[in-house]
Amino acid sequence: MFPSPRALLRRYLAPGLLAVVACSLVAPIPVATAGTTVTPDTTTVAQAVSAMVQLLNQDRTDAGLLPVRTDPRLMAIAAARSADMATKHYFSHTQPDGRNVFDLLDASHVTWYSAGEIIAWNNYPMYLTTGTANAQWMASPGHHAIIVSTDFNYFGVGMAVDQSTGKKYWTAVFMKGPDRTPAVASSSRTLGAWSTPRTRTATVSWAGYDPKLQVLTAGLRSFAVQVRTDGGAWRAVYAATTGRSWSFRAWQGHRYEIRVSALDRAGNRGAWVTQVVDLR
Repeated sequence: MFPSPRALLRRYLAPGLLAVVACSLVAPIPVATAGTTVTPDTTTVAQAVSAMVQLLNQDRTDAGLLPVRTDPRLMAIAAARSADMATKHYFSHTQPDGRNVFDLLDASHVTWYSAGEIIAWNNYPMYLTTGTANAQWMASPGHHAIIVSTDFNYFGVGMAVDQSTGKKYWTAVFMKGPDRTPAVASSSRTLGAWSTPRTRTATVSWAGYDPKLQVLTAGLRSFAVQVRTDGGAWRAVYAATTGRSWSFRAWQGHRYEIRVSALDRAGNRGAWVTQVVDLR
């Protein structure tokens, strides 16, 4: 009997499947004295979360690993997990409804092969909560192992504030899943001398790459190339090509736009990049 695909999924919670991350710190409240100007904390939740994304990836690069890329689905799950803890006043990998992050990944129809969750709380001011939670995680072997795992390529981070206590609840969800990162194209163009009184040869060249992930990088597959003249409709030069240049005769009095996009082997198409040949 072969194990089912479900049985092959790997799950990580720090420090264990049903374990609670037991880490909390209480910040002393500074007392203002005469002549002291107290600067209000204007850090928003979005700013704190963005800072945590940077810190966690800095932890990885410091360990010689590639950054993990944010996935909007994981960002939403992490935010929902933190909000659930903050509004329902609990701290656990298991929600009051009995679900955990793996159930939420499945409910969101996320394809994942392994995943892990780390959580933390503290009641430091907003401008200190990010660094504090990150330090808590990095000081704990179980959490540290998830952060610097070589098994993950995407993650999401969320934070929510319990308005009754001021506690900040942090969640980071890591995942190994299919490559969802678009390929990247670049292009350049050259314009030859007038070959006839009214035409010149134009050449557009391009290159590209598939951004490298820690695991499961799909790899570059091909390029699409399109052209339009004088703002008209786009038409395909190549629907899919592994070539790297295209030359055409450009006529005086016309404007040509040539755009290129790259496609990876997982089907992720990157943004168009455009070159212009204007002979008006």
